[in-house]
Amino acid sequence: MANPFAELTEMPDPVYVMVGDGYRIATYAWGDDSDPTVVVVHGFASNTRDNWVSTGWVRDLRRAGYRVLAIDQRGHGASDKPHEPGQYDLRLLASDVEAVLDTYLVDTARYVGYSLGARVGWEVAQDFAGRIERVVLGGVPDGIPLARLDLPQARAYVEDGTPVTDAVTQNYIRLTERVAGNDLRALLAIAEGMRMSGTVDPDPSRAPGQPILFATGSEDAIIEGSRALASASPQGRFVEIPGRHHFNAPGSRFFREAAIEFLGET
Repeated sequence: MANPFAELTEMPDPVYVMVGDGYRIATYAWGDDSDPTVVVVHGFASNTRDNWVSTGWVRDLRRAGYRVLAIDQRGHGASDKPHEPGQYDLRLLASDVEAVLDTYLVDTARYVGYSLGARVGWEVAQDFAGRIERVVLGGVPDGIPLARLDLPQARAYVEDGTPVTDAVTQNYIRLTERVAGNDLRALLAIAEGMRMSGTVDPDPSRAPGQPILFATGSEDAIIEGSRALASASPQGRFVEIPGRHHFNAPGSRFFREAAIEFLGET
C-alpha cells in the first residue's frame, strides 16, 4: 500500500554549498527551476525536515507553484557545526543565504523564515534587498535571539550533565534533544554567538522596505515585540497565529495558508 504521507516527508539528498569561511551548508530543492523560488530558513535547534517538510510547508508551497529552496543553517541539520561562537554572527548567517542563492543562480526570491531563520531574514531582506521580493518572518524576536537562555546552566549541562533548573533553559534543552542529529555544543555556540554579535537587535528605523508578513503565535511571549516590528516596517503586516506558542507555530495550517496567500500577492 502506498504511504499517504510520502509526499509530506520525502527528503532529497542534501546538496552542499561551500560558503566564504570554508563551511559546508546543506541545501535541498524541490520543484522546477523555471518556477518562482521561495527560500525557507528554519529556527534554532531545528532543521529543514523538522521545520518545513514534516509540517507540510514544502508540500503546500509546491502545490502553490513554487520552487522551494531550503537551507540547514550552519550548526544545524546536515550542515557543518563549528563550536566557536564567533562563527555564528548574524551577518555570517545572512551571507550563507546569499551564497546559496548565488550557487543556485537565483536572481530573485521570496523568503520564509521562522524564529532564528526569521531574524536572519531581517538581515537578508536589508542586505540583499534587490534579490528578495517578499518576506515572511514567523516568530521573529525583537531583541537578542536566545537572550532568555541561561548560558552558564546550559554550558554546565553540555559539559558534565549538571541538571538545568531554569524553566526557559529546560525548554530549550528539550527542544534541542528532540531533533535527531543536533549537536549541543554547536547550539550552545550559536547562543553565545548571538550574545557576542553587534547586529542582534532589529533596528525599527532600518526596517526592510519589502512587503513583509510578520506572524507570531497568540501564546508566544514575543508577540508584542513582533507586532511592533511589523508596525515599524514600511510595508509590514501582522497576523496572529491562534492558539500557538513559539515552539509549535510552524505546524499551524493557518500560518501556512496566510503565508502562501501573502507570497502570491502582487
